[in-house]
Amino acid sequence: MNYTLHQLQVFLKITQTKSITKAAEELHLTQPAVSIQLRNFQDQFDIPLTEIVGRQLYVTDFGNEIAAAAQRIIDEVNAINFRTSAFKGMISGRLRISVVSTGKYVMPYYLSDFMNTNKGVALEMDVTNKSKVVQSLKENKVDFALVSVLPKDLLLEGTTLLENKLFLVASKDLVTDHYTKIEDIFTQQPLIYREDGSATRMAMEQFLSLRGITVGMKLQLTSNEAVKQSLIAGLGISIMPLIGIKNELERGELKIIAIKGLPITTDWRLVWLKNKSLSPVAKAYLDFIETHKASIFETSFSWLNTIHLPNFH
Repeated sequence: MNYTLHQLQVFLKITQTKSITKAAEELHLTQPAVSIQLRNFQDQFDIPLTEIVGRQLYVTDFGNEIAAAAQRIIDEVNAINFRTSAFKGMISGRLRISVVSTGKYVMPYYLSDFMNTNKGVALEMDVTNKSKVVQSLKENKVDFALVSVLPKDLLLEGTTLLENKLFLVASKDLVTDHYTKIEDIFTQQPLIYREDGSATRMAMEQFLSLRGITVGMKLQLTSNEAVKQSLIAGLGISIMPLIGIKNELERGELKIIAIKGLPITTDWRLVWLKNKSLSPVAKAYLDFIETHKASIFETSFSWLNTIHLPNFH
């Protein structure tokens, strides 16, 4: 056996993504380079590590065992690097965070000072929908996740960063004076939803159900940015997190419509598996968050408490 650490890293990424192409993208390598590394690694074993069925790559049972061993080896190497850096007064290693899509307006502010201070830390931040964030937690692929609604089937620990408030939002040009009841807006204006699995969509559907509100036409979009642009263009109304529409409110492109039962208020929480053994880098980051989260809020998010909101019906 004469495999390299680089081959272990490439093979592990292939087993995680189930794709040569995706592994190449995440490793910032070319697809041929990843294929060559996989072939050279496979040549050292008599038993297949992967197989292609149709056009899909599958990892064999033996391949999964090798991947688990590769993960342990890479973790040990990272621990050695961390201990070496620690003797030099540095923090180094890999920090893995999965963030629900609207959390992209939050998480960077709670990372920037830590990353700028600790140049030896490599950050992997995946911004995706809630379902994939929960799956990453279940499979122990990340150190932390940022969510606004806690998954019910996982034992988690967490720390609250700030409040998440959702309001009914529309184009500045939408006139509401002619509605006898403001709830009628839902039958007369298209309601723009996020995709299935989105925490924002779940909150919206729960609000409508509890209030017994009837909805007319529905539109579904897959990102917060797409929803914002559709609202600005006058395509309909939506229930959105305040955190993501600051600039549009300040520029007068969007407005909040006052309605009883809103805002929906949850918390942005940084969470991790309850029994997870946090890496030294993860522990250092958690210490940083607990020490600095109040000052980060004051510097970057105090506007949430001062922005002008309408009187509610």
